[in-house]
Order: sequence, then structure tokens, then C-alpha cells
Amino acid sequence: METVSTAERETIEATDGVSVAVLASAEAMNVQAFTIEPGATVPAHSHHHEQAGYLFAGHATFVLDDEEHEVGPEGSYAIPAEETHAVENRGDMVVRGVECFSPPRPRPDWME
Repeated sequence: METVSTAERETIEATDGVSVAVLASAEAMNVQAFTIEPGATVPAHSHHHEQAGYLFAGHATFVLDDEEHEVGPEGSYAIPAEETHAVENRGDMVVRGVECFSPPRPRPDWME
């Protein structure tokens, strides 16, 4: 069994105002913790991983195929593999959450 806290992992700025820490990884999935500062955006992208997450704080706007989906504290979401998506923090609070990726995404492109 692997146990990992965010204090044990390096937090990396994936893009301006968006930070991610890759946490525990298993054979079929992995977990990441993230923050999105007010006004920051995760640009539109897609990947072969299914992605599911949960927000602890803040409100995020997910944009998929010109549709907007609001997720707030204690809200969860799932994004199918290969679905192009972007995320925006339009609020004035930091968005904090965790995500799972399947298959594992232990070294996302932005870490290269």
C-alpha cells in the first residue's frame, strides 16, 4: 500500500495560477491534489485518461464543447477520456480539490 501526503510531494505550477501535486499511484489510477487561483484558467486540452474529481473549496467552471458546468464546494465531476475540456476560476476564492486519473497519469505533459 502506498500512502502519500501533499507535504511529501512537490507542488508544481502547471500553468499560471494552477498548481498540482501528484500523489498516490496504483496500477489502474492515480490521485492529484490541485489549486486554481482566482482568475486562473486551465487551457482547453484532452487526454486518454478518464478524470474524476472533488472540490473542497471554491467554484470552478468546466467548459466542454461550448457547454459550461459549474462545480462548487463538495461537488464532484467526471470527464470521459478524450473529451476536450478547460477549467476556469471565475470567483474570488482559491479552488482546492483532488482528482483521480485512469489509467494513471503519474507524469503529466506539463511536468516535462
